[in-house]
Amino acid sequence: MRIGFGVPVSGAWATPGNMVAVARRAEELGYASLWTFQRLLHPVALSMGPVYRSVQDPVVTLAFLAGVTSRIRLGVAVLNMPFYSPALLAKQLATLQDVSRGRLDAGLGLGWMEEEFAASGVPMAARGRRAVEYLHVLRQLWAEGITSHKGEFYEIPPSYQDPKPVPPPPVLLGGTAPAALRRAGELADGWISSSRADLNTLPEQIYIVKEAAREAGRDPDELRFICRGVTKIGDTGDGGRARLAGSLDEIRDDIEAIAATGMTELFLDLNFDPAVGSPDGDPDAAMRRAEEALEAFAPR
Repeated sequence: MRIGFGVPVSGAWATPGNMVAVARRAEELGYASLWTFQRLLHPVALSMGPVYRSVQDPVVTLAFLAGVTSRIRLGVAVLNMPFYSPALLAKQLATLQDVSRGRLDAGLGLGWMEEEFAASGVPMAARGRRAVEYLHVLRQLWAEGITSHKGEFYEIPPSYQDPKPVPPPPVLLGGTAPAALRRAGELADGWISSSRADLNTLPEQIYIVKEAAREAGRDPDELRFICRGVTKIGDTGDGGRARLAGSLDEIRDDIEAIAATGMTELFLDLNFDPAVGSPDGDPDAAMRRAEEALEAFAPR
């Protein structure tokens, strides 16, 4: 199982300097990937916790880090497709694939927060059908030649969109509902678990994705399975093994348990620890915790 690391994107520690420091150290230590996530709004009416209060844009962050790294892969888990037109997202991701020299992993999702849909001017209804059409248009735009599409949700007059990403970035889908898992198996290059993932549910979710791939005539062994590992060093208050919490040795045991589920990749993400990802947190303390984690869990 390949190991990645979440870069600072949430809270007071998410500064350009800290992003660069974590990215470069992760690359030096042999981590396979760096990851960001998206949060468009933090509605006043919702109690979401401090880690969603202040979040950097994931695409801009990865473009920035592409310029200060050279080998490590760059992933986002996930961008919500309805918040972008397919043409806009295709252009942004194609450029990011180019400036990163082919290191992008494009995690995509549907979104779940009504307020973010309202702010984006998009209805929440029929998100599943919208996603299927969206992926079709996205891949058309990345393919050679002219794109022309008129569907239920999107329309593109006959057009060129160049330059093309070479190669097109892998498309990884998020989601935990059975329909979302089946869609990942049918249409995507892999699946990404949610920030609320419990180790006990991962094997069943992997099974659904693989079965959908088989039924679609695809090879399930070619799919990637990425676990977002919400990591809380020293904190055992919310489930220990289910949430990568506790001592360094306990978290190492958790990593082994995740590998045994069939996940092909894991990235450790400290952003969801309120002591790290809060806008009121201590950036220096957060970086010390990140440096400890980077050293302790470096791939061997």
